[in-house]
Amino acid sequence: MAKLQKNRQLQISTPLGEDQVFLTGFSGSEEMSRLFHYQLDLISENTKIKAEEMVGKAVCWNVLTGDGSKRYWHGYVNQLARGDVDVKGLRNYRIEVVPWLWFLTQTSDCKIFQEMEIPKIIDEVLGDFGFADYKPDFQLQHKEWEYCVQYRETDFNFLSRLMEQEGIYYYFKHSQNSHQMVITDHKHGVYDLPESKVDYPPNISQIAVDDHLDSWERRFEYVPGKYSQRDYNFKTPSNHLETEQQTAINLPNISDYEVYDYPGEYPEKGDGDVETRIRQESEETRHELISSSSTCRSFGTGGKFKVGVHRDSAEEGAEVVITSIHHIAHEAMAYETSSGGAPPFDYQNSFSCIPADKEFRPARTTPKPTISGIQTAIVTGPEGEEIYPDEFGRVKCQFHWDRYGQYDDKSSCWIRVSQGHAGAGFGVNYLPRIDEEVVVSFLEGDPDRPLITGRVYHANNKPHYPLPDHKTRMTIRTNSSKGGEGFNELTFEDLKNEERLYMQAEKNMDTRVKNDSKERIYGNRHQIIGWEKDGEKGGSQKEMVYQDKHLNVKKDQIEKIEGNYEICVGNGDADEGGNHHVVIEKQRTESIGEGNDRTVAKDERIKIGGSLSENIGKDRQTKVGMKQAIEAGQEIHLKAGMKVIIEAGAQLSLVGPGGFVDIGPAGVTIQGMMVKINSGGAAGSGSGCSPEDPEEANEADPSEPAQAWVPDH
Repeated sequence: MAKLQKNRQLQISTPLGEDQVFLTGFSGSEEMSRLFHYQLDLISENTKIKAEEMVGKAVCWNVLTGDGSKRYWHGYVNQLARGDVDVKGLRNYRIEVVPWLWFLTQTSDCKIFQEMEIPKIIDEVLGDFGFADYKPDFQLQHKEWEYCVQYRETDFNFLSRLMEQEGIYYYFKHSQNSHQMVITDHKHGVYDLPESKVDYPPNISQIAVDDHLDSWERRFEYVPGKYSQRDYNFKTPSNHLETEQQTAINLPNISDYEVYDYPGEYPEKGDGDVETRIRQESEETRHELISSSSTCRSFGTGGKFKVGVHRDSAEEGAEVVITSIHHIAHEAMAYETSSGGAPPFDYQNSFSCIPADKEFRPARTTPKPTISGIQTAIVTGPEGEEIYPDEFGRVKCQFHWDRYGQYDDKSSCWIRVSQGHAGAGFGVNYLPRIDEEVVVSFLEGDPDRPLITGRVYHANNKPHYPLPDHKTRMTIRTNSSKGGEGFNELTFEDLKNEERLYMQAEKNMDTRVKNDSKERIYGNRHQIIGWEKDGEKGGSQKEMVYQDKHLNVKKDQIEKIEGNYEICVGNGDADEGGNHHVVIEKQRTESIGEGNDRTVAKDERIKIGGSLSENIGKDRQTKVGMKQAIEAGQEIHLKAGMKVIIEAGAQLSLVGPGGFVDIGPAGVTIQGMMVKINSGGAAGSGSGCSPEDPEEANEADPSEPAQAWVPDH
């Protein structure tokens, strides 16, 4: 192909090689915080350019400026269109050129970022693309996001909405071999254009050959006078976290108009103050805009220049920053001209700009994805743990869509857990455990604000009583931690005629009633305390009653004690304690296998309405410290098998109706109406001793209590 580009105003470099295609014209737009798009018209003798030769590859084109230097544009081809072949055998092509950032619109993901500032998130996302050329320039202190989710959105949309939210904007600077993305958050993050001053000539006849402005319009727009936000942080529930920012713009009644939003998505009021100021600055960005056009080929977004000579002298010296621009250029091929001279060339741009002393904040136009329904997730934690909460009962989860998480304590942020009741030191507390599946809702549908609202079983975690076999059971069962193999349980069996409440404590059971405890059992009560295994037994019952204990048994009470029975009455703190009262309506029978020892510290009184029978198998010894008096209404009969000895230390007297015998220290005195010695007569006889044997006591034989019911599995 004999045609060469070197003498043309429009030149292009492509992967096809030098002078393989010619650029006949281009048009396109660039805007701060937006992707640029250019349409380039090409012509070539090669009528069969393939898509793989151009699409996805970098191209660079340039325009010659007035001083002979080149103004470059650089980008990647994302579309190739083949047009007609003209009479010269040349095919027309059209390509669309976009920045490298455009490729982020071609990939979407679901990914979690934790404890990161937005600039670091930007760096991580862009760092995954090897061809990314960007320059960060930040001055603001950006808050750390505890939890930030990219959810079913392109990488481009994800970064765009984050930057829009925090007042970060970007633009592209073109060079021969690349286009650099400048990312900044302040008004000084722009660059100076080669033209330090640009004139707007007073009239057409005075238009110079140099680049100049062709039009100039400064426009003012009414904007809200105040932006306010509110948020809520459960760690500081009493703080409303409300912030507001008044505008500095002076317009009639502007303070009457307020934009209020909730939630502001900030954890601290200080962060809210910054974000609310950014929101107000974003509103103010559109208050004062300048629309213009020019022939300045070096103009681009983010470029700053000063107005020179102007038809309105008040505009002279104004310094502005270009926020958007549209370029259009055309240059015919030489064979299309009839004069044989240089082909006609035309370039023009139209642009918008703002005063350089104003902050530019991008509008929040990129929607944040929402989760309209609920999801489920798996509870996670560090290796070796079974339950992993924080001080607020929050847990961590792995969402099913998260392909980067490792099912550990880094899988998510701490997620709050909804409970049946949550009060100040009271309520319900069921903590989800690791590997359990939970139901997750999202506040306002926000992926960044998950809330666990329920739990569900799955194939690995099934209900402990197989269903539908035990569909009538409602159960609360725990699992001993760590290691399992034990549980506490409360089960309600609702099967008709087999209704039952079952409770198991894996180890201890403590019940505390701060007032009365009342129990009514309409059937029987069975209680077993302790255990028996391999001949060994264990288990005790200990009971303390601080005041009275009343036991009312309407029929029999049978007790069997295989060991010892000890009872102590009194010897405590009771004011009137120490007494033991036993009332037996009919008969009392006791059977003692061995001895019976009894000690009475003071008096003992016995009153028997009938007879007293004693049958002593061996000796009976009675010792009285002072006096012993025995009185019988009719007869006292003493009989010994061998001898009876009556002994008195001072005096022994035998008194009868007709006399007495007295033995004292002075001698023996016998006194009677008549005293007979060896004079016949006979001794009186007694009734004899014939005590009745006591009835044998019934041996206590209580029935064995039934074993507690254990649910079958």
